[in-house]
Amino acid sequence: MSDGPLIVQSDRTVLLEVAHSDAESARHELAIFAELERAPEHIHTYRITRLGLWNARAAGHTAEDMLGTLDRWSRFPVPPSVAVDLRETVNRYGRLVIERDDEGTLILRSSDPAVLAQVANNKRIQPLLIGHPSPETFVVDAWARGQIKQELLKIGWPAEDLAGYTPGTPHEITLSEQDGWHIRPYQQDAVDAFSKDGSGVVVLPCGAGKTIVGAGAMAATKTTTLILVTNTVSARQWRDELLKRTSLTPEEIGEYSGQAKEVKPVTIATYQILTAKRKGEYAHLALLDALDWGLIVYDEVHLLPAPVFKLTADLQARRRIGLTATLVREDGREGDVFSLIGPKRFDAPWKQIEAQGFISPAACYEVRVDLPPEDRLEYAAATDDERYRLAASAPAKVDTVKELIAKHPGERILVIGQYLDQLETLSEALNAPQITGATPIDEREELYRQFREGEIELLVVSKVANFSIDLPEASVAIQVSGSFGSRQEEAQRLGRLLRPKESGHTASFYTLIARDTIDQDYAQNRQRFLAEQGYSYTILDADDLEAA
Repeated sequence: MSDGPLIVQSDRTVLLEVAHSDAESARHELAIFAELERAPEHIHTYRITRLGLWNARAAGHTAEDMLGTLDRWSRFPVPPSVAVDLRETVNRYGRLVIERDDEGTLILRSSDPAVLAQVANNKRIQPLLIGHPSPETFVVDAWARGQIKQELLKIGWPAEDLAGYTPGTPHEITLSEQDGWHIRPYQQDAVDAFSKDGSGVVVLPCGAGKTIVGAGAMAATKTTTLILVTNTVSARQWRDELLKRTSLTPEEIGEYSGQAKEVKPVTIATYQILTAKRKGEYAHLALLDALDWGLIVYDEVHLLPAPVFKLTADLQARRRIGLTATLVREDGREGDVFSLIGPKRFDAPWKQIEAQGFISPAACYEVRVDLPPEDRLEYAAATDDERYRLAASAPAKVDTVKELIAKHPGERILVIGQYLDQLETLSEALNAPQITGATPIDEREELYRQFREGEIELLVVSKVANFSIDLPEASVAIQVSGSFGSRQEEAQRLGRLLRPKESGHTASFYTLIARDTIDQDYAQNRQRFLAEQGYSYTILDADDLEAA
C-alpha cells in the first residue's frame, strides 16, 4: 500500500488527512460517491452511503472505479467487507428497470425473479402493480411511475427508468454563440450527460453557469419548456439570460408568478405560485398541463418545496433537469430528488472549475467575537430557542463588520444576515441600503443594478440574496447570521462571490461567530459542504482585526 491520505474503515467511514500532499486529488475522487460528515482541521470524515453510490453509478461510475479510488489513495488495505458491500450496493442499481412494452404499457422488469417477487410483495408497492404477464415483468399502473420509484428506493432497490418521455410540442431553440461567446466545455459535458438519459440533476458551483446548462438542455430537446425558479428576481434573470444566449424572442418567453400569468412556449414560473393554495386546493396546477411541455427545468433543485415532489411524481413522462450547487437538503429528501427528478448525471468540483479560471478563487474566514458580560448572562438565562438568535445577532458583531469593510476599500461588499432587526441596525450603522423579502421587486432590481455597475459598493441583504442573484463584481461577503446549521445556505452565500471579477479581486468570505455559544456549533456544521469542495476556513479573532 502507498502512504496515501485515506483510511477506509469497516463502518463505511473514510478518514482524509487534510495536510497530505495528495489530499485534494483524493478528495475530488472520493466526493463522487461519499458524503462529508465532519470537517475539523486535520482529519475529515466521509461516509459511503447507498444513495451516494447509486448517484455515482447513475453518473457512469462503476463499482470498480469507486474501489479503485479507495485502493489508490488508502494508507491501509480496504476492509474486505467494505469492498463486498460497495460492489453489491452499486450492483443493485439497474437490476430493476421501468420500461414500456410494445403496446406502450408501463412495466417493471427484472432478470432476477427473486428480486422482482420480493419488491412485488411489499405492501406499499403491491397496489401499484396491476398485472403479472411474465415471470420477469409486472404491469405498473399508468399513474404510478413516480410513486413506484420512490417506494423502490426506500426498500433499497432503485429502479432505472427507461420508459421514455413525451416529446412535447416542438419549439425551435438554439444557442446564440455570438460576440465571441460560446458554451464552456464542462457546460456542454453536462448538457450531453443529461441528454443521454433525459432526466437527472446537474451539480455545478454558483457562478459556473447553471442557467447556460439549462439553455443548452432546451436547445438539445427543442420543445416547449416550463422553468421553475425560486423567486421573481430569479425568473427575470433567467429571461434576460435566455434572450441573450439563445434564439428565443421576448414574445416566446412568459412569466408566471404572483405578478404576471403568462403561458408561452417557454414559461418561467416560481415555486411559490405553483404551491399557492386557495380554499385548500393548489390554485395553479393547470399550469402543469397548460401546454404539452417537453422539458421541465428545476432551478436550485435542493430548495424544491415538499409539495412540488407530489406534483412532480405525476410528471414522469416529461424530460426533467434539476440544477443545483449542492444535493444537500436540510430536510433529508435527497432520495426524492433522486427518484422524481432523476439521479445525478454530472458533477464538477468547485476547485476544478476554479483551476480552469471559470470561477473566482475564494478565501474563507471565521471571525470569532466575544459577547460582553451582560450579553453572556442574558444568553445563559435564555431558553434553547432564544439562544441562537441572541448569539447570532449579538451587537458586538456590528463593530467587527465595520473593521472588515475598512480592510477592503474599493471592493463591492455584501453583508448577509438572517434577522430583520439585525439587518436594520447594520443598514443604519453602515449607512447602506438593505434588501429583504419586503423590498419591492422593482426596488431590488434597481439596487442590484446599482451594485453591479459600481454606483453603490455596499449592500445589506437578507436570505433573499442566497439564490439565483447575479452580482459578479461582489468580492466580499460578511455573513453575520444564518439559518442555523444550513450547509446549503453556506454554499449559496459563498457562491455569490465566485463569479469571475473584472477587477481581478480574490473573493473573501467572512462568517462572524459568537464564541462559546451555539452560534459556533452551527457554524461548524455549515462549513462541512465547503470543506468537501476543497475550501478551508482560517479562524480569526475580532480583537486581532482591531489591532491590525
